[in-house]
Amino acid sequence: MKIIVGLGNPGREYEHTRHNVGFEAIDVIASLMNVDVTEKKFKAFMAKGMYGGEKVILLKPQTYMNLSGESVRQAMDYYKVGIEDVVVIFDDVSLALGNIRIRKKGSAGGHNGIKSIIAQTGSQDFPRIKIGVGEKPKGWDLADYVLGRVGEDEAIFLNGALKEAAEAAKMMMEGEVEAAMNRYNKKKEV
Repeated sequence: MKIIVGLGNPGREYEHTRHNVGFEAIDVIASLMNVDVTEKKFKAFMAKGMYGGEKVILLKPQTYMNLSGESVRQAMDYYKVGIEDVVVIFDDVSLALGNIRIRKKGSAGGHNGIKSIIAQTGSQDFPRIKIGVGEKPKGWDLADYVLGRVGEDEAIFLNGALKEAAEAAKMMMEGEVEAAMNRYNKKKEV
């Protein structure tokens, strides 16, 4: 069994913001799995199903970003899943808009949701899919940028990245992490 976590903030005011692309990626995966992420458990909305030949739990923590690790830890403990079997999907401002990057492990890189998961699990050795939301414009506050809504022009690129993230997650469920990295860790020009 594996857990795929999409990071974001709960509530309508955060829908379609750069910081919530992890939630949106989970929604794409859920539609491919033909499930609804509506069950309330582990301080999250969740769903169960098969993806890439693997039993999968989809998780959208409802704790706000900086406490996401609480939800992840509860799900891991309940299902007895090791950190290496948790895939986290989240936004990355250091990646160009529409690019995705897959890593087998790594630091938080300044992302509060990842910091929380590392703090709650005691490990940074979990695979992740970063979705590029682009660098903040000069003079902007980082929080204002990531909590800002995605414009129509940006949405075109992000929708492509969400589909790629779902495909990459499927490959990762099939044990094809290296192949997913080779396929998707290429820089695309926007």
